Parts: sequence; structure tokens; C-alpha cells
Amino acid sequence: MWTTIKRIIRSGFYSFWRNGFVSLSSVLVMVVTLFVIGSTIFSGAILKSTLVEIEKKVDINIYLVRTASEDDIASFKKDLEQLPEVAPPVTYTSRDQALTDFRARHQNDQITLQALDELGSNPFGASLNVNAKNPSQYEGIVSYLGLKGADCRSFESKYPIIDKVNYCQNKNAIDSLTKIITSANRLGFALTIILIIISILITFNTLRLVIYMSRDEISVMRLVGASTGYIRGPFFVAGAVYGFISAIITLILFYPVTLWLGKTTEDFFVGLNVFSYYASNFGQIFLIIVLSGVAIGSISSFLAVRKYLKV
Repeated sequence: MWTTIKRIIRSGFYSFWRNGFVSLSSVLVMVVTLFVIGSTIFSGAILKSTLVEIEKKVDINIYLVRTASEDDIASFKKDLEQLPEVAPPVTYTSRDQALTDFRARHQNDQITLQALDELGSNPFGASLNVNAKNPSQYEGIVSYLGLKGADCRSFESKYPIIDKVNYCQNKNAIDSLTKIITSANRLGFALTIILIIISILITFNTLRLVIYMSRDEISVMRLVGASTGYIRGPFFVAGAVYGFISAIITLILFYPVTLWLGKTTEDFFVGLNVFSYYASNFGQIFLIIVLSGVAIGSISSFLAVRKYLKV
């Protein structure tokens, strides 16, 4: 068995080098195929990073009554942080901080600041800023708080320190973001599957040309009694070699491409530098590209030789 395996592997490498020009064409086609798969990986990372950053900008604020004590606020904050829908941390803004922030926002509006000074006291209450782990979970959070009805006018809470929640003001943005994320995930998955299928078909048809050149050899081997596995073996190995070499070339090409696009993606796509992503996730990307190349090449060769096994 070991002798047979060595012969199959040797024949596979010989077939690869013997058909130099066709092998080069196959490798180039597979480079394009793997480049598409790699680009899909980077596109998915960019989309995910962008959506995560957008999610962080969507939140709800819980405004508390001015008479709320620090102990009640701390207890309420602890209850919120224990909710499975809430992404930590829950940010607390005190009354004094709210007043300071208001003055900073209106530092050029002297009329507003003068009116505030005439009040003689701090009109602001403390607040808690809450982010959900998923935008679709905000409704569950406000239901826990006691907010009822689509108009947000009915409010029956077990926490008397709550004055109001700005969920209704942000509801349209939250609902739109939820739809965008759902649609983007579905579209990304569908495009990935379509591109991979197209890539496999292109590779399959290219490798069929390589096998077509060996059709007479396959027929002779079949006639003298060679087994199906023995005939397919060298083409299977050659396909794996095509895939491995194509994967290495693709990984080398990604270095200058991601280096060139890194600054652009960082500025345009909410801080994700595609070169930094490539460098920090190189091991994972290497495995995906190499395994994809070897799998596509070997499986395509394995299937393409089937037509010539019938004598």
C-alpha cells in the first residue's frame, strides 16, 4: 500500500510539471478563485466591524427623578447590568455631571446659560445609558423597565426613580439598524455561497482541460486493469498541488493589496485597517485559503476524471 501511495504521489507531481503551460493556467485561475474567497473574508470583516460600530452609537437613556438617592440608583444600575440583554457597562451620569455637560454644550449660548443661572438650582436628574447586546433586544429591556405601548406613553415601572426613557425617540433608528444587520448578514452569506460555487465551476472546467490531455493514458490504464482509485490518485494529488501553490500565491498577493488599502478602509469603514486585520488573523486566513485551495483543486480533479474512467 505504501508503495502504491508513493507512486500515486510521484505521478501526481510528474503530471503537474509535465503539463507546464496548462498547469500555469490552472494555477492562475485558482488564484483568482482563492482571491475571491479571501476578498469575501475581508468584506465580511469590514461589514461586521462597521455594523458593530454603528450598534455602539444606538442606545437608550434612562432619566431618573431628581430626588433619586445614590443607593437607589446603584441598586437599579446593578439590576440592569444583570439583564442578559444588556451589554456592560451601564454608564451612570450624575446630576452634577449632567449640568456640567449641558453648560459645555451651550458654552456659546449666553441666553441659555443665563436662564439656567436664574433657576438657582440644578434642574437635571441623573441618568443611565444602556446598550443592548443586539439592537433587537432593546424592546425587551424597555418592557422590563415598564414601558408599554407603541406610543411610549404608558409607563408602569416597579422602579419609582425612573422619570422617562428615550426609547421612542430612538425606536426608528433601532428598528432600521436591526433590519440592516439582518439583511446584510443574509446578503453576505448568499454572496459568499454564490461566489464559491462560481469559483468551483471555473476551477472544475479548467482542470478538465488538464485531464482531457491525459484521456488516452487513462483509457490505457483502465484497459490494463488499473483500479479507479489508482487512476484518480495522481490527478487528485495534482489538483491538491494546484490548490496549494495557488493559495501561497494568493496569500503573497494579499500582502501588498491589504497594505495599500489599509489606510483607506480605516478612514472609510469606521476604523478597520484591513492590513492590520490580515496581519493579526494571518494564521486563520492562511488555513482557510490553503485548505480551500487544496479542497477545490483535489475535489475538482477527482470529479473531472470521472468521465474518462468509462472505457
